[in-house]
Amino acid sequence: MKSRLLAGAAAVVLAIVGAMLVFSYAQGADQRAVKNLDPVPVLVVTKAIPAGTPVESMTASVATEQLPGAAVAESAIESLDDSKGKVAAVDLVPGEQLVKERLIAPAELKVQGAVKIPAGLQEVSFQLEPDRVVGGRLAPGEYVGIFVSLDEGGVEDKAVKETTKLTVRKALVTAVQRAPQPAPTAAPAPTASASAPASNADPRDTTLPEGSLMLTVAVSDSDAAKIVFAAEYGKMWLSKQPLNAKDSGPRIIQRSEVYK
Repeated sequence: MKSRLLAGAAAVVLAIVGAMLVFSYAQGADQRAVKNLDPVPVLVVTKAIPAGTPVESMTASVATEQLPGAAVAESAIESLDDSKGKVAAVDLVPGEQLVKERLIAPAELKVQGAVKIPAGLQEVSFQLEPDRVVGGRLAPGEYVGIFVSLDEGGVEDKAVKETTKLTVRKALVTAVQRAPQPAPTAAPAPTASASAPASNADPRDTTLPEGSLMLTVAVSDSDAAKIVFAAEYGKMWLSKQPLNAKDSGPRIIQRSEVYK
């Protein structure tokens, strides 16, 4: 009788030990798999983060995870230390890697509903360089004029080639987004022969904006079609055009008109 009880107890103990070994092996399988794939530490969102949330408030909503290098985004970040002062550009969902493009300066944030879209209009986006967008000095809520230039075909006269026209007037800007920029490289040390800059120089006068801008405007359906066509087959140039700006009416500019 005693031998049977001892055998039964031993079987139970062996079963428990076996279960523990299997559980331990399974628990370490993922870690071993990741270890063999060059793991990289990255920040991963663990709790939903609403758009506009400051980086300083994200600590409890992200965690560092070891992910296979091949699965890590090129712009993924390992720490929030270098992103202080920025905010979430969009809603961040649990499970996604935290990347640089998702964190922007508060001034660049497009707040949903911040610009009311007039009834009957639709939004359309296009990308331009800063010199074509009033030096990049545009903000949601302002109005722009959109000039379209075509190399040919702008008028019925086939002898006329290049033309430019203020095609869309007073378009409401609903969003302005700038492409992410690469990290600046260290400037070379000045040589002894280099002249020193003037002490009263204003850096705002010499620093040019970098990177293309994505503009979103609210326009009619016909104006949206013109913008799309110009983005596909022509060129565009914007002016800041407040609602009280003078409107001289439609006029097509061609070579013979430039010097008049």
